[in-house]
Amino acid sequence: MREQAHGAHGRAGTAEEDARAAARRLAEAGVHGTALTWVDNAGITRVKAVPVGRLPQAVSAGVGMSPCFDVYLADDSMTSSPHVGGPDGDLRLVPDLERLTTLAAQPGWSWAPVDRYEQDGTPYAACQRGFARRMAARALDEHGVEVRMGFETEWVLTRGPLPHAGAAPEYAGTGPAYGMARLVEMSDCLRDVLAALTAQGVEVLQIHPEYAPGQFEVSVAPADPVGAADLAVLVRETVRAVTMGHGLTPSFAPVVEPDGVGSGGHVHLSLWREGRSLCGGGEGPFGMSAECEAFLSGVLRELPALLALGAPTPASYLRLRPSRWAGAFQCWGLENREAGLRFIAAGARSPEGANAEVKCVDAAANPYLLAGGVLAAGLAGMRAPRPLPPPVAGDPVHAGVQPRLPASLAEALGHFERSGVLREALGETLFGAVAAVRRAEIELFEGASPQEIAAATRGRY
Repeated sequence: MREQAHGAHGRAGTAEEDARAAARRLAEAGVHGTALTWVDNAGITRVKAVPVGRLPQAVSAGVGMSPCFDVYLADDSMTSSPHVGGPDGDLRLVPDLERLTTLAAQPGWSWAPVDRYEQDGTPYAACQRGFARRMAARALDEHGVEVRMGFETEWVLTRGPLPHAGAAPEYAGTGPAYGMARLVEMSDCLRDVLAALTAQGVEVLQIHPEYAPGQFEVSVAPADPVGAADLAVLVRETVRAVTMGHGLTPSFAPVVEPDGVGSGGHVHLSLWREGRSLCGGGEGPFGMSAECEAFLSGVLRELPALLALGAPTPASYLRLRPSRWAGAFQCWGLENREAGLRFIAAGARSPEGANAEVKCVDAAANPYLLAGGVLAAGLAGMRAPRPLPPPVAGDPVHAGVQPRLPASLAEALGHFERSGVLREALGETLFGAVAAVRRAEIELFEGASPQEIAAATRGRY
C-alpha cells in the first residue's frame, strides 16, 4: 500500500511527525525495514535500509552515504570526475514520505526513494532526482506546462542463474512471441506481479509477453516526471521480487544475448495545460499544438546526445540496431515503431490519448536522468521553436536518407559532451560525473566481444 504521509508537502505538522506516524502504521502492519533507494549514473539502483523505528530520524537528519557512488560503474568499480570521486565527503539521504510504500512482494519491508543533500542541508548538485524535479518545475514556471510521463518495463526471465559468456540461457516461458501459450506458462508469476503492483497502489495498464524468448512487459499509468521515474524503480524491483520468489531470474538489461532483439525502457510523454492536452486538438502535424511540435522538435534534435543518458552502456548498442523496432534512426513518425521518436495521435476511442514515445532508450538508464534530459531537450525546443521535419513512414532503412543515431556509446558520448542544452540543464557537477562514468565504461569494455559485453551486463540490471 502507498502510505499517505504528506509532511512538508502538504498538511500542517513537521515531516518528522509524519514519519513517526508512518513508522507506527508500518510497525503495526508487521513491517520491520525501509529500503531507501537512489539510482547511480551507471543505472544501478543502490540502497541503504533503516529499521522502521529509525524512519523519523532518517527524515529529519538523513542517512549518510558517500558521493563516490555517482562515479561507480555497472561492475561496481569506480572512476572519478572533476567534482565527484575519491574517499572524501558525505551526503544525507532523505526519504520522500509521499512515495513511502509497503512492499507486497517483500514481506516485512517498505520502500521510499530519496533526495540527496549536502551536510549543510543544501541540495546536492549531482542528485539525479533533483535534476528531474528542476526540469519539471522549469516546464511549469516557464511555459505553464505539466508534463506526464510513463516508463515501459521489459524484462527477460530465465530458469536458474544467468550463464557465463558463451553459454545459452534457459528461458522461462517458451511459447510464441506475444502468445497466449507463454502467458499460460507464466500465469501464476504474472498474476502475482499484478497483485503486488495493485497492492502497492500502482495502476497497471497492461501486461503481456513480448517478442524475445522469455520476455515480458508491463506498462503503468502516467505520472509527473519524478513520480514516473520513482515508479520505474518500484515496478522493476517488484517484478524482481515476485519472479525470484517463483525461482526465476529476471534481467532488465538491454540484451541477454547479443544477437537477440533486446529489452527497451521506452518513455511515453504528453504535455498538458490546465487539464487540456497539448498533444491533440491543434493545427500542427497529426493534431499537435504548436507548443507540442516545438517540444518534440527539441527532443528529436537532441536524441544523439540523449542516448548518453538513455542508452548508457556499451550493451545498449547491441540492442539499438536497424529493423528491430529499437528506434535506431534520428527521425519521427506517426505510430512508427522503427523511428527514434514515435507519435501516437488522439483517436475516437482516446480523444486525449495523444502522446509521444522515445523508443531508442533502454532500462540501463537512470530514469531520473532520462526524464530530466528529455524535459531539458523539449524545453530548449520550446524556447527556440522549429517545425518538425516530415514524418517517416515504414522502416527508415527504406525511407530515403535518414540520420542514423549513434551506433556506439563513444559516439553518443561525443554528442553529449558537445550538447550545450544538456550541460546547462544538468550543471557541471552532474554533467561531469555522467561523462566520466560513460568514458570509464567505454574503457572497461574496450576489446570485449559482443558475447562478453552481454554476459557482463545482463545480470547487473
